Amino acid sequence: MAIASLEKRLGSGVKRAAKTWFSPHMAAASRAVFERIPLVDLVLEIRDARIPLSSEYDHLRNFSSSLNRIIVLNKMDLANRSEIKEWMRYFEQQNCISFGVNSHNKDNIKEFLKFLLARVKELKKIDHSSYTATIMLVGIPNVGKSALANSLHQIGRISAAEKGKLKHAVVSPIPGETKDISSLKGFRWLPSKLMKRIGSHPNVYVLDTPGILPHNILDVEMCSKLALTGAVKDCLVGEKELAQYFLATLNLSDEYKKWEKLSTEENERSTTDHRLRFLGRSELDAKRKRQYPSDHTQDFVVHEARSTLFETISSFHGDLEKEKDLSRLIETQFTALQEAFSVASESGEDAEHKVAAKLLNLYRTGRLGHYTLDSLPRNIQ
Repeated sequence: MAIASLEKRLGSGVKRAAKTWFSPHMAAASRAVFERIPLVDLVLEIRDARIPLSSEYDHLRNFSSSLNRIIVLNKMDLANRSEIKEWMRYFEQQNCISFGVNSHNKDNIKEFLKFLLARVKELKKIDHSSYTATIMLVGIPNVGKSALANSLHQIGRISAAEKGKLKHAVVSPIPGETKDISSLKGFRWLPSKLMKRIGSHPNVYVLDTPGILPHNILDVEMCSKLALTGAVKDCLVGEKELAQYFLATLNLSDEYKKWEKLSTEENERSTTDHRLRFLGRSELDAKRKRQYPSDHTQDFVVHEARSTLFETISSFHGDLEKEKDLSRLIETQFTALQEAFSVASESGEDAEHKVAAKLLNLYRTGRLGHYTLDSLPRNIQ
């Protein structure tokens, strides 16, 4: 498959970078997490819903199946919703409890918190409410552990006796930036500022942990997916290469077909602008005054990017299963997107760099479709 060459290049870059990312703080955190997992009441393994297998937390493989674990598919708003349901069915077949969450959706977090508190009470099997339960969040970098801990805390503290007195975790979009682990009395194993109270009667706390990647990842396809979803710092593999990988993924999917109507709307908008020019510039100027073409997050720029991508894919007559044809389409798209992102006046390399950065941002925020990059194992029933 043509995309395999891109995965090989990206994967090789990630594997080379793996020698540098296992820093002393990550090694210390890794040991601390490993030693304390058996001491908590419940482990939430946070995975990226776009890569339910590739974002597996490697450390948990060393524990027996009796570990009280819930697989949490975070960022479900960025993944293909129908495929999330298939993945949850798969985990159920593997005798694993799973739950899909969007850390930024209040109603979803309320539902998840209710589920967690019920699970804790079931595990404790105690009628009185004087005990304290601990839930540890674990996962690879940038799967949204800290954002989820904060969201659970914000919802949970409404009914907590210590309302408003607990601190938030410091959330960073950069993989590997969470360096401290939360603690309760008896968990004094690292500096602690990331403990969150999410329930009372019983008292329930979540312990946030740093994201930890394995020492070595052998599978180049997995490496590529980890890089594209942001688990590995972009600078280690290159934004342009990541953007090319995203475009290859888009081109080989049906996601772009959802934007077919944009082409018609674009023609209608052009006709409207032409009519405004005929009537006078004041109305057209007023319309454009509120628009900033350099800001790729504005709706009209996203609209233009989607329309451009649809046009380039639907008008392409090559064979996308062939590496040369796929590369040719991606090169065409990079050129066309310079106009859509208003960077056409930049020099060659600068323009490509800006296109890549804007494209990645729109993909990672769900503005260019919803993708589940991992395929279900073939042995699923």
